[in-house]
Amino acid sequence: MAKWGNCDFRELKKFQQEIEKMSKANIQKFCEDVSKELATRFLRKVIKRTPVGIYSGESYTCAIGKTHKGNKISGKVGGTLRRGWTAKTETDAKGGANKGKDVSSWINELPIKHIGNTFQVDVTNVVNYASYVEYGHRTRGHKGWVEGHFMMTISEKEINAMLPKFIEKKLTELLSEVF
Repeated sequence: MAKWGNCDFRELKKFQQEIEKMSKANIQKFCEDVSKELATRFLRKVIKRTPVGIYSGESYTCAIGKTHKGNKISGKVGGTLRRGWTAKTETDAKGGANKGKDVSSWINELPIKHIGNTFQVDVTNVVNYASYVEYGHRTRGHKGWVEGHFMMTISEKEINAMLPKFIEKKLTELLSEVF
């Protein structure tokens, strides 16, 4: 009978232990952390794109280049819609109760839903007219159309474009910790 020779399986056993260590390294927590970081990046982009109303009565051009007819409303300050991303109620957004609140701490307070193979973080704006600013709306009297700003839509496309590289980087970091 042929002799196969000596074989040292210690390295293979060590590799097996490293793989078991990784499976115990709470993949669930890894996915939740990546989801929260993506949601944080998304929300930062959305907030940056959200227009702030100017109530001086003069026409103005917003950050994305759209011209708006300014309304003259004495004492009103813009920014309610922008603050609405990190507020619990519309009243909080109007009053500025969350002014200066860190986006990552806001995202960490939000629950993550694990549905099948999907991790979901719901990012919403509590201001009732947010969808009209996002998608556009008819004017009073239904004689015209106000274009939407698509702050969420554009931000979502940007996040989806960088998603593969981002997840690959995070997964490489996880694997380098394990091995």
